[in-house]
Amino acid sequence: MRKLKGLWDLIRLDHGLMLAVAVLIGAVIAKKGIPGDLVNLALAVSTAIFLEISTFSLNDYFDYPIDKLNKRMDRPLVRGDISPKTSLLITIIFFPLGLLSAFFVNITCFIIALITGLLALSYDIKLKKIKVFSNYYIAYTMAVPFLFGGVAFSPVIPPIIWVLSLMAFLSGVGREIIKDVMDIEGDKKEKVKSLPLYIGNKNSFFIAGIFFLSAVIISLLPFLVKIDSTFYGNLVYLGVVSVPNILFLWVTASLVIKNKPNVKLFRKLTLIAMMLGLVAFLSGALL
Repeated sequence: MRKLKGLWDLIRLDHGLMLAVAVLIGAVIAKKGIPGDLVNLALAVSTAIFLEISTFSLNDYFDYPIDKLNKRMDRPLVRGDISPKTSLLITIIFFPLGLLSAFFVNITCFIIALITGLLALSYDIKLKKIKVFSNYYIAYTMAVPFLFGGVAFSPVIPPIIWVLSLMAFLSGVGREIIKDVMDIEGDKKEKVKSLPLYIGNKNSFFIAGIFFLSAVIISLLPFLVKIDSTFYGNLVYLGVVSVPNILFLWVTASLVIKNKPNVKLFRKLTLIAMMLGLVAFLSGALL
């Protein structure tokens, strides 16, 4: 049981399932319904899950020395549930499996998977300490699954998927800026230069709020502008997307107004808002 929990904590499969849902949404929007080619859909979803597993396994492998020094008992390698060798082996197995799955979807998906995989390796090995790269890379991983799902079933990505990806990217950057504030003490010790260390927490919250507000404004465009006939004037979409938008607006106002906002809570709320945003686009595409 301990090994199973350690494996779950290592591969963070909950993240993989979220990516899989994002791929599914991209595919549903591109096909304007559930794709008939279930094999292709399974391969596209598998790509996202396999690359996610390999990325997190490699991340913990390279973080093991510093995690051990910091007594990060939330990490399975530090607890001794999983060995570093096993963690590396998981990456060696699942990374090529992810690329192979993408190859059998189509060549464009393979190229996207290859670029994403190489960025993930670069992030795990070295570039995570460069916060400018790190923040935008994480936001990219939140946006690219929609594009991947779309191109798996359409040679031309529909404009509405670009809108959805941009929303995910903007809200992702906002969340990472909040995380930088949470990690400020650790970044100081590691001599990692993050945005809050340059401009302070308050200004960082303001910039995060701008990203969230931008995502909210863009989310209304499919309803107001005929980007896609399925979403244009779609009251179901408008009703569902209003829920995450209200959350984003509340978090933004709290970050800007409060002297000491609960950043840990607000980061969780923004993740919930992003998940509800997925529901909004899925319901808008199907209803």
